[in-house]
Amino acid sequence: MSSHDHSHKPRVAVVFGGRSSEHAISVLTAGAVLRAIDRERYEVLPIGITSEGRWALTADAPERMAIEDRRLPSVAELAESDTGGVLLPLDPADREITVTEPGQVPKALGEVDVVFPVLHGPYGEDGTLQGLLELSGVPYVGAGVLASAVGMDKEYMKRVFASFGLPVGPYVVIRPRGWEQDPGAVRRRIVDFAGEHGWPLFVKPSRAGSSMGITKVDGLAGLDEAVEEARRHDPKIIVESLLRGREIECGVLEFEDGPRASVPAEIPPVQDHAFYDFEAKYIDSARGIVPAPVTPEQMERVRELAVRAFDALSCEGLARVDFFLGEDGEFVINEINTMPGFTPISMYPRMWEETGIGYAELVDRLIASALRRETGLR
Repeated sequence: MSSHDHSHKPRVAVVFGGRSSEHAISVLTAGAVLRAIDRERYEVLPIGITSEGRWALTADAPERMAIEDRRLPSVAELAESDTGGVLLPLDPADREITVTEPGQVPKALGEVDVVFPVLHGPYGEDGTLQGLLELSGVPYVGAGVLASAVGMDKEYMKRVFASFGLPVGPYVVIRPRGWEQDPGAVRRRIVDFAGEHGWPLFVKPSRAGSSMGITKVDGLAGLDEAVEEARRHDPKIIVESLLRGREIECGVLEFEDGPRASVPAEIPPVQDHAFYDFEAKYIDSARGIVPAPVTPEQMERVRELAVRAFDALSCEGLARVDFFLGEDGEFVINEINTMPGFTPISMYPRMWEETGIGYAELVDRLIASALRRETGLR
């Protein structure tokens, strides 16, 4: 931290919005985080990134960052100017953030001590923003460049977990060149895979989140359409077999002495939705069961696996690990989220609340853990 940190309150820049399809969810999360940050202890600077990627100073108005009549909020509505931009320093010795307006002299906003990025999906949770913050020398909440990038790419995430001996489900990857040059060979591979593991299969973008672009395919007939839908979000596709079982999630939070896991939650089968999709998650707010009704042994096992997954990817700060509990009583890791949904009704805060850490304390712990950590290799 800077040399004058004794006399001022640490300044937290909450960065939200972004270019991914999860823009609105990020705005909802930012509203909740802004409400929860202790203003006695921290100064707050809300910075929104529009859907086009422009950084803008926004109103510190959590009440406007909410779903109203099923309408989702956006950074564009909150930005204080339609044209100006926010610039991060690219000199680690300088933590001064600047606001620019066309035809005006750039205005310094003062130093930032820590960034709390609450962006989900590409350009926010995938290592790109984390790389920018590393270059700026500003400490930030959450996973670093590598863990963010690996956690975002379902293929490499599974490869890393498997190499650490963690249980993952069967999958096959469709790379862009394969589909473009020889779709017939790809189809044959998928038919073989289905022959071994059975239909239905889930066709997913390898690097997207919030259930965007996912199709459940019951046979070869729907395959091409499903691949094209996934390719709208990402040229690399992952095809997974259906894991039959209960959906169990577990939160991980970094403490001074290392990561710990929350009590797990169960996501019950969703009514009126083919699977736990975007609408079910956010608009209808499908309610998870916290704590999950599992045996004490299963509870201990899932918490242990969650922490091992967090460590396997070298995560920092926080993560949510999603599992399937199979009919054989064994857990399989479905995925890890390095910046999980963080609205008060999201599963991550709800699991920690049940474990004994409320929302405001969670936000406080994450900021404190980022302030303890310097940027750079660690």
